[in-house]
Amino acid sequence: MSGHIHILGICGTFMGGIALLARELGYRVTGSDANVYPPMSTQLQAAGIELMEGYAPEHLQPAPDTVVVGNAMRRGNPAVEYLLNAGLPYTSGPQWLAEHVLQGKWVLAVAGTHGKTTTSSLLAWILDYAGLAPGFLIGGVPANFGQSARGTSGNFFVVEADEYDTAFFDKRSKFVHYRPRTVTINNLEFDHADIFPDLAAIQRQFHHLVRCVPGEGMVIHPQGQAAVDDVLAMGCWTPAQSFTLDGEADWSATLLAPDASRFAVRDPAGSTAEVAWGFLGRHNVENALAALAAARHVGVPLQQGAAALAGFRGVKRRLEWLGEVGGVTVYDDFAHHPTAIATTLQGLRASAVGRVIAVVEPRSNTMRIGQHRLALQECTRDADAVYWFQPPGMDWSLDAVAEASTVPATVAHDIDQLARRVAQESRPGDRVVIMSNGGFGGIHQRLLDELKAVNS
Repeated sequence: MSGHIHILGICGTFMGGIALLARELGYRVTGSDANVYPPMSTQLQAAGIELMEGYAPEHLQPAPDTVVVGNAMRRGNPAVEYLLNAGLPYTSGPQWLAEHVLQGKWVLAVAGTHGKTTTSSLLAWILDYAGLAPGFLIGGVPANFGQSARGTSGNFFVVEADEYDTAFFDKRSKFVHYRPRTVTINNLEFDHADIFPDLAAIQRQFHHLVRCVPGEGMVIHPQGQAAVDDVLAMGCWTPAQSFTLDGEADWSATLLAPDASRFAVRDPAGSTAEVAWGFLGRHNVENALAALAAARHVGVPLQQGAAALAGFRGVKRRLEWLGEVGGVTVYDDFAHHPTAIATTLQGLRASAVGRVIAVVEPRSNTMRIGQHRLALQECTRDADAVYWFQPPGMDWSLDAVAEASTVPATVAHDIDQLARRVAQESRPGDRVVIMSNGGFGGIHQRLLDELKAVNS
């Protein structure tokens, strides 16, 4: 294929993946973003994609053949206003993906509030291990592949299917475009308060997703989660399989180690397999169950899937080990919802002795408007101490959260001071996990540098 595609919002994980897929198909790809920074900028530039800082109309001159508009773009954005006034051809990322990549593929979509990136990475790896060479588009970088997206000449494509809106001109959830044959719904909670007024509105979008799954497809879901059960009760025309940890379901798992580093799996046919891997937490076992079930739907036997899990190397920013200085281990984690914060800390707590220190930036749009403020003090109960960072521009104070905390908690307003304090108050054996869905002002390297200074 040929032609010139310009992508607005190219450095987001999804749109960056679209850029990589388009480049792989032979398009000339350029893109604009307000913040051009690693790791996505590095990945894109290595693929021969030209990046431009900001949203100047000049970036669309001469006119590309198509402008792919990211969902962060709003009316009033100079590039958006220019493309509308100039009458340039434009589309959304999900629509472009559906028309140019997914058509004719067996699409495996991974949806849900939590665990999408890990589960889709696990699924892509299992299929690859089984020799099926899947394409994928994932909202993170799986270590087994070293890239967030790739195409395929084969039959299968794994896509992380989020419920966020598509574009300023298409307010449907992204995932309704994908028309999957295999769907996993990992869980369902209220999130994205900037888009959805309540949980019922999100459930309606998930219902739209389920309506698109063919009768010969498969819907994989957790056993006994009321919000998901309600979605399926709206209508499901497709066979469904359930999964659970420590219970009865089509797919079930039993922990063989308290930290979930070893577990046993039972499939609907009664076959069993054991998994030993380098990951922690009950939530990751549930992610693995969903991935194993989806892989089985395209023909991968349980034993082969379990063997693949042993070789899974994780995903960047999902409890990613950053380094150890003076006996203090530092991790980076993408958790930005109270449930995700809680499950990550639970996994660390169960894994070994030593203190668990949480450094948290409530950065998501839902957090910023205070939707989850009442849940924040409770979600860190498995930490020994928590340092909250008050992001600039957040119109409510974290002081009340810290004051009500059941564990020692402080609020910081300066990243350099925060890094210095955490380094000074840490001691050998501590595990420090930095939690944010953004760059957090580069605190990751700053903390490692401060730890080196303290221990020099």
